[in-house]
Amino acid sequence: LVQTQRLKIMEYYEKKEKQIEQQKKIQMSNLMNQARLKVLRARDDLITDLLNEAKQRLGNVVKDTTRYQVLLDGLVLQGLYQLLEPRMIVRCRKQDFPLVKAAVQKAIPMYKIATKKDVDVQIDQEAYLPEEIAGGVEIYNGDRKIKVSNTLESRLDLI
Repeated sequence: LVQTQRLKIMEYYEKKEKQIEQQKKIQMSNLMNQARLKVLRARDDLITDLLNEAKQRLGNVVKDTTRYQVLLDGLVLQGLYQLLEPRMIVRCRKQDFPLVKAAVQKAIPMYKIATKKDVDVQIDQEAYLPEEIAGGVEIYNGDRKIKVSNTLESRLDLI
């Protein structure tokens, strides 16, 4: 009788020990997950801050017209290559019109040489991009069903 009671008591304590070990493992796992989540939140906050700072700096790019012209040249040419359509329409901000016009005039011969195709590129003078965007262009195919967004914000969003 004493022996069976002793075995029961030992089994009871073994179960308790296992329960305590299990609880410790669960608690440790919860702490690790909380730490992981904290790190991920901090990383996400840092990335968000960096993207916001980059968006604020986009306005500075446009102020240097020489650098902005080179950027527009590249954005227009890249958009033409992406669409590869015989007729395309470029949309820009109203204040960027002269720069975009120059970029289109530079891009057409380069496009023709690279693709061996003629292209008709028009700049949309009926609808402009909103003034509040930093800059860049949107390029549409002839019937405006396909759009390549090469605005500075859309490029930043690719990151």
